Amino acid sequence: MTIVTLTTDWKANDYYVGAIKGKILSQSTQAQVIDISHQVPTFNITQAAFILRNCFYNFPKGSVHIIGVNTEGGKDMPFLLVEYNKHYFIGTDNGIFGLLFSEKPDRIIELRSPAELRSFTSFSIFAEAASRLANGDKPDSLGRVVKKYQERIPLRAAIDQSVITGSVIYIDSFRNAITNITRDLFDRIGDNRPFEIYVQSNHYVINRLNNYYHETAPGEILAIFNSVGLLEIAINKGNAADLLNLSTNSSIRVKFKEK
Repeated sequence: MTIVTLTTDWKANDYYVGAIKGKILSQSTQAQVIDISHQVPTFNITQAAFILRNCFYNFPKGSVHIIGVNTEGGKDMPFLLVEYNKHYFIGTDNGIFGLLFSEKPDRIIELRSPAELRSFTSFSIFAEAASRLANGDKPDSLGRVVKKYQERIPLRAAIDQSVITGSVIYIDSFRNAITNITRDLFDRIGDNRPFEIYVQSNHYVINRLNNYYHETAPGEILAIFNSVGLLEIAINKGNAADLLNLSTNSSIRVKFKEK
């Protein structure tokens, strides 16, 4: 059995999800189709990459991941099959692969396209490729090997002596604001020093880290490192993004006391 996952910007009232699932299951009895998310903001490859990057490694090796976000191709945006850490990723070369991987992939294949290319490329090309992989076809049989894809570097936190300046990169379903400040960076720069976290141009200041949300009283702002090791700004039993007016690209600054 091969697992095929779907990460898309399609919504529940469209036929797209049903159509692509039906095609994969009709062409491969070896496939199990799993939904990762169909709530990615339209055309937002940054958000799609964040979701997929933080969950794909929990799936078995050999899983196939279809990325149905901003899929329209063109002369400079071919359709690719990328092998990385024994997982297969199928999508359009629109910059998303550069956001997904922290290291060089094992193999990049430009998928063959039909002579008459239809607009629903996830159905006509991606589902076809996923089905063939699930049926045991070799990746090299699906197209030609190429050397690279479009590089797009994820936004990283900046360091200036004893200050880390990061950004909100994702708002989750609880409306918690997830930043690009990693636990490793925080610990390395902080070196166990006292700190203050400034939210929304110093309007809110946090000087401790929570291990659990409930360590802070309901309705109060808090900071916590989440399950993927990223600094998160939240309100216990509240709505941080809306109440604090936070959105993707909002600045979050951590200042450590000088030794």
